Amino acid sequence: MLHLDLRCRVGGFELAVRELVETGGCTGIFGRSGSGKTTLLRAVAGFQAADGSIRLGEELWLDSIKGVNWPPHRRRAGYVFQRGALFSHLDVRGNLDYPVRRLKSRHNSSEDWPGRPGFDRVVEALDLGSLLHRHVNGLSGGETQRVALGRALLSDPALMLLDEPLSALDLGRKVDILPFLARIKSEFRVPMLYVSHSVDELVRVADHLLVLADGEVLAHGETGAVLERLDVQSVTGRFEGGSVVTAQVERHDPTRFLTLMGFAGTRISMPMLDRLEPGTAVRLRIRSRDVAIATEQPRGISIRNVVPAEVLEVDLEAGSPYAEVLLNAGNQHLRARITRDAVADLQLVPGGEVFALIKSVTFDHRAL
Repeated sequence: MLHLDLRCRVGGFELAVRELVETGGCTGIFGRSGSGKTTLLRAVAGFQAADGSIRLGEELWLDSIKGVNWPPHRRRAGYVFQRGALFSHLDVRGNLDYPVRRLKSRHNSSEDWPGRPGFDRVVEALDLGSLLHRHVNGLSGGETQRVALGRALLSDPALMLLDEPLSALDLGRKVDILPFLARIKSEFRVPMLYVSHSVDELVRVADHLLVLADGEVLAHGETGAVLERLDVQSVTGRFEGGSVVTAQVERHDPTRFLTLMGFAGTRISMPMLDRLEPGTAVRLRIRSRDVAIATEQPRGISIRNVVPAEVLEVDLEAGSPYAEVLLNAGNQHLRARITRDAVADLQLVPGGEVFALIKSVTFDHRAL
């Protein structure tokens, strides 16, 4: 576990975080610009002066009272910046060799040791073999970030700190990098703190989510549970609010260009993504604005995904014509953003049985 009880001031901005963070998998750090995301990451790394305490497992990195303040190189945190920050005087192999040579020098050894990610294994996992002799100035943005990830892994980190590593990339490059991030998480099992302003990105990589607002923690917990909270929508935006659900790929329909998935005891479809193998479990972000509600099984409509559900909560927005309806579908939650008038007309109350209507085109299959 990562124990955080820290405070730091940057100009007129103050960050105060007191949380116990899971180190199994990836914790996303989300918030609006200026909320303190990068400041938190830099404080954990030791780049930003802070008061309080930071402890990773049994290692006490910071304790203001005891006078403990480990410098960045002792904290074993692999930091990946927004734009890679590779050494421009070295080629790709040189960048990857750098942390290996430092570690061997520190341990007075010319050999690798058990438990540390090996050079060949990292190169293979991130598909860097063809880049080893390239100069870093000639790399694309996606290639640069893969090398930066590899360099951080080869420093034998106890914790990976990723500061918006995909923010400088276009959508196509982001889609290329996301599978590598998933592989790092599953194959190397190095815990990650992942800063991003993209909800869709965090849905893909983060197991837990810590939401910051004005330097304080607004929410912290499992990604899906955090994103469906109404108070978090003040940060994500009302029209970006929704839920995260898990579905399982059943088959592809090449004649209709659809991927069919099992969800909540029924079948839903999305634009075809045939690189997803049947049987694969995928996380889908479904915005509340893209869910409609019917009290009877609809017929003759263009919306193809009709899911039986139960009303759990109805929240009428103060001073607004809108309402948020929380639904239970096969023990997973959906949210629907509809009008107060619709709530009254359909007589929606907790316990009522309804049908959730989800547009296939709302699934961003490019992010899967």
